[in-house]
Amino acid sequence: MTLRIKKGDLDVAQALVDFVEAQALPGTGVSADAFWNGLSALAHEQGPKNRALLQKRETIQQQIDAWHIARKGQSHDAAAYQAFLQEIGYLVPEGSDFEVETANVDPEIADIPGPQLVVPITNARFALNAANARWGNLYDALYGTDALGDRPAGKGYDEARGARVIEWAKGFLDTSVPLQGGAKWAHVTAINAGASLEFVTSKGAITLADEAQYLGHMEADGWRGILLEKNRLKIEILVNPEVGPGRTDPAGIAAVNLESAVSAIMDCEDSVACVDAEDKVLAYSNWLGLMKRDLTEEVSKNGETFTRKLYDDATYTAPDGAAFTVKCRSLMLVRNVGHLMTNPAVLDRDGNEIGEGLMDALITVMIAMHDLKSEGGNSAKGSIYIVKPKMHGPEEVSFSDEIFTRVEDILGLPRNTVKMGIMDEERRTSANLKECIRSAKSRVAFINTGFLDRTGDEIHTSMEAGPFLCKGDMKSTPWIMSYEDRNVDIGLACGLKGKAQIGKGMWAMPDMMQAMLEQKIGHPKSGATCAWVPSPTAATLHAMHYHHVDVHAIQDELRAGGARGTLHDLLTIPLLEGENLSDETITREIENNAQGILGYVVRWVDQGVGCSKVLDINDIGLMEDRATCRISSQALSNWLHHGVVSEAQVMQAMQKMAGVVDRQNADDPLYTPMAPGFDGVAFQAACDLVFKGRLQPSGYTEPVLHARRLELKAI
Repeated sequence: MTLRIKKGDLDVAQALVDFVEAQALPGTGVSADAFWNGLSALAHEQGPKNRALLQKRETIQQQIDAWHIARKGQSHDAAAYQAFLQEIGYLVPEGSDFEVETANVDPEIADIPGPQLVVPITNARFALNAANARWGNLYDALYGTDALGDRPAGKGYDEARGARVIEWAKGFLDTSVPLQGGAKWAHVTAINAGASLEFVTSKGAITLADEAQYLGHMEADGWRGILLEKNRLKIEILVNPEVGPGRTDPAGIAAVNLESAVSAIMDCEDSVACVDAEDKVLAYSNWLGLMKRDLTEEVSKNGETFTRKLYDDATYTAPDGAAFTVKCRSLMLVRNVGHLMTNPAVLDRDGNEIGEGLMDALITVMIAMHDLKSEGGNSAKGSIYIVKPKMHGPEEVSFSDEIFTRVEDILGLPRNTVKMGIMDEERRTSANLKECIRSAKSRVAFINTGFLDRTGDEIHTSMEAGPFLCKGDMKSTPWIMSYEDRNVDIGLACGLKGKAQIGKGMWAMPDMMQAMLEQKIGHPKSGATCAWVPSPTAATLHAMHYHHVDVHAIQDELRAGGARGTLHDLLTIPLLEGENLSDETITREIENNAQGILGYVVRWVDQGVGCSKVLDINDIGLMEDRATCRISSQALSNWLHHGVVSEAQVMQAMQKMAGVVDRQNADDPLYTPMAPGFDGVAFQAACDLVFKGRLQPSGYTEPVLHARRLELKAI
């Protein structure tokens, strides 16, 4: 039973009270009374507004459903549809042109294009790894993955593979930081760094083709470092003839380090399973440790145990002799939950759970005050970065802006200390993106696209329009192309360049790095200043794309070229349109979706794991979170609703795939099999997501997952 304490007119779980008062508040200058009174004000003043906005979502959805039902069997009238959406307030009038006014933005957000990590804040090891992923060893990233076309064989060091890695990496240096006269890095036999940079070759001494790329040098404990730069991203060449590859390298180069995960989102939302006060305290505790820079984790690796902690910054000497600091940690953003969910950690005066997003806003910002009060911390500009997901349209973005204003007042922070990231992952936000940005024009520091959540909302919004295409086929339809282009173009037109990130979504296959190197270069080419990657290693490899592509130049070209994509295309519903699918195609689609749902949900419900690498039906590891679950469950719900498949077919597939998932998790000692009984809480949760998916608010998975996880925890 949860112990609770009265705090004014709030009823708060004791675990949260203890954390806030004993750990989080001390050092902020905010009193306990001010904090709890502030949270009460948020709950009782913003709470009714929150619920009204959620009711508006439901009302609009009912109107859209009714519109499609009334026209069932008729050809789609795009002009009438758009007029209808305007009439019900789904589409709002677009105002005059403007540019955002966001100020005090750190260079990692405003100026440096590069990879971005997203990690569950409840996993301290992952969080530390992400924060420390600002730099990555290119040799290691190439050697340990399939980036070269194959994977390392055996346990020992393969000298032939190592030679291939070094050759590949030096070829990359030839293009990113070319040497004078077309000389090759492979021919360098010594490097001399000081007021100038000199490379010794058999043909004499040379320097860089562009000497401005040389930033500085350092020497410490037998290591010499040379710091270079391309497209605002740094490269560190480490020389030590006594260590690793340096023993056989002609110039003693032991490592080529790339500035990698420039920023990292510490996630309290889609990648975690936080259903009560105990879970929330874990999330908040890890965020506190990051902000105070005292988070540690004991790690066992290769038979050794060590303590992982945040890296310290490095000191370099510029060519003019001046010392300067090089950041060794990613700039950290924190993602709060959206407006939908409540949490039993805090009850209002009427005994209702308060909005979890309200609680997140006050507590994560209060915790970040520890960083604002420290030297050399996360933000050099005195800003706190909050990513806000799952907002539907400008009114909800404006509400988030209002919440952060109230939080700043409660905590005594200057206005717009909190910077907002707008997740462009709901259809009503995509269709009104310009006005969404305007609603937070003094705070916005981030917009991005996310195919998975966005497609889940696409299906749910137009559920009654008819059966949808298979998931894979939707990626080449007009709406998704318009969505991706408009996000960049509207962001640029609203003046985000130099003030905010424009991001793209996740590479979900962490074991397929060669394919990532081939494909993900499309994100910087699209004008996006950041894109999500699933691991620090992937960040290092993806960083090379930002050396090959000058994103700032691309953005200038795009803005000069005018807008791409149209609202008409964005509102085109990706339906089957009478296409006849073969029985084989239908079975494959059902089983792929069922297997993905079960593989994710069984860990979420049984083990409280909100994001992990889950084997798909072909035993390929995919990064799964609630967004992937949302699209799969909505896709099956749509086909069920329109009779493409029967309940019996889907249940047969669910049971068959439960056996597949059981087999894939056979080596996990914490795993509870779903077959042959199919009566466990996790299997029931997966069935709820599919068979009751049409009834879930906006098609979200959270209500079902939270309820079933709480049910299991109560057993």
